[in-house]
Amino acid sequence: MLRSSLLLASRSAGARKLVESTPLTRPVVERFVAGADVSSAIRATAEVLADGRLVTLDHLGEDTFEESQANATVEAYLTLLARLEAQGLTDGAEVSVKLSAVGQSLAVDGEKIALENARRICTAAAVVGTTVTLDMEDHTTTDSTLSILRELRVDFPWVGAVLQAYLHRTEQDCRDLAYSGSRVRLCKGAYQEPASVAHQDKHEVDLSYVRCLKVLMEGDGYPMVASHDPRLIAIAADLASARSKDSYEFQMLYGIRPEEQRRIAAEGNRMRVYLPYGDEWYGYFMRRLAERPANVAFFARSLLTKS
Repeated sequence: MLRSSLLLASRSAGARKLVESTPLTRPVVERFVAGADVSSAIRATAEVLADGRLVTLDHLGEDTFEESQANATVEAYLTLLARLEAQGLTDGAEVSVKLSAVGQSLAVDGEKIALENARRICTAAAVVGTTVTLDMEDHTTTDSTLSILRELRVDFPWVGAVLQAYLHRTEQDCRDLAYSGSRVRLCKGAYQEPASVAHQDKHEVDLSYVRCLKVLMEGDGYPMVASHDPRLIAIAADLASARSKDSYEFQMLYGIRPEEQRRIAAEGNRMRVYLPYGDEWYGYFMRRLAERPANVAFFARSLLTKS
């Protein structure tokens, strides 16, 4: 019930106004969001890379309904990639892109515009020597996102995909994408979805995650294990025991279990941190609260401490 309420609030303009206007929110948001501008993102990236972890950067923004906004997001990514190169950070840092932020949601030619804009970002990433992963959003965008992925991989075979284990379809999508050179991030899923397309029970989501993980680990691709759950991380490590440690990676969110992130990296594993930045943090922040009750408790304690 709490998770459902938070996910509904992530789409509510009224709730957004209330949360964004509360001064006490900002210190808590800073735990999960690296900063409002590219300079803050670059500083946070350098700090994460310094202790052996890797980074994927997300310029926050989604549900863009004007082409000018989509173009502005593309320019933000081009600036980010140029700054990463200038600071010598592209060996360990890539970018993650939400297609809804670069035009996918536009009423006219949205998918075509998103493909063209994603291609611009991929081209810039190739020039500076790094990669791009396409974030996955709610289930209504899955087919469109995978279609754009296929188009991009013709010229940029290294473009990463994201699959969400709570969707009923995902095990088959894993089979389709578990081929040589295919980078696939597997996460549980963070959007409010109907029972007709997604598992609702946490245990069922976990079981689906393991089934999907087995498909990816047995395939020829490059699995990216996105989870903070110690049990799932242990299962992933066991399934990957026959693989070389450079043929898969673990991923966690910025600000969540940082000591565990460092421990995994210290054991010689590839550990990548999903690092968001920008002013459009509300939707991302609310989904992080919805994912784990501990995040809500942290938020409440912080507000009480500051008040």
